[in-house]
Amino acid sequence: MSTTTHTRSSPAAPWRSTFESHMASLPSPEFVFASLHPSSSANSPTDYVPRLRYCIYRGMWSQLPENKHNDAPKNPRVYDSDLPTFTTDVRMQKVGELFASSAGKAGKDEQIQGSGGGGPCEAVFWISEKGMQWRMKGTAFIIAPDIEGQEESSGVRTVKSEVGARMRVVEGGEDQEGEWSWATELTGHFGNCSPGMRGSWKNPPPGTPVKGEPDKDHQLAQKVTDLHDPIARSNFRVVVIRPDEVEQTDISDPATARRHRFTFVPDAQDGKGEWKEEELWP
Repeated sequence: MSTTTHTRSSPAAPWRSTFESHMASLPSPEFVFASLHPSSSANSPTDYVPRLRYCIYRGMWSQLPENKHNDAPKNPRVYDSDLPTFTTDVRMQKVGELFASSAGKAGKDEQIQGSGGGGPCEAVFWISEKGMQWRMKGTAFIIAPDIEGQEESSGVRTVKSEVGARMRVVEGGEDQEGEWSWATELTGHFGNCSPGMRGSWKNPPPGTPVKGEPDKDHQLAQKVTDLHDPIARSNFRVVVIRPDEVEQTDISDPATARRHRFTFVPDAQDGKGEWKEEELWP
């Protein structure tokens, strides 16, 4: 169950409503996610190099999108947040990158199997029909099966502290806080994926050479209906983006084009913080 302290009576981010309406208008809410990869070259002028890939937006953390095909248990509506999510495979490079570029600099394989991360990231969404670009800058955290284990790792504590601080208790949710579970939310995200997508977490290890046939447990194009399939769930992860800056650039009309920058300013005393808005030339 949730054991962290969350923000109360804090309004949604001023950009949230428009952003979500744009996401709802897309047939497939794809975006580009950028992280930092440790440089492998001794001649590199920097310690990290950028890595980008397309991902699918999966809603805001703690506000699991409705899906009539999802049979997973649901959390009560206790929290809200302005934290975009997507799903990934722990075997993908982005997971290790978010650990390696975090404050903890976790780089060993055994250190990235659980919850944690917190490395810097950017996410860019292009809404062609609206002539609108969204760019988010912040940090990203990994939620893994250990999020509610018997013992809390430092990574779990980091996630619950950093993500939890930006989760708001909704009106009427105070009496149900003890019923809300991080693990239930994680399973809910797995359930929101199609059987074919769930099966992708049983694919052969991504990025490894093709040498003969993979073993029977790691085949392409599998369909998973079991919400607790041990192999798929061991590889499944939810990534939570914690944006500190959001830019909304509107170029739908060249004569009135504008960029709006929203910056989150945390309050050291009550932990709530607020979003400051600037209007800029595009």
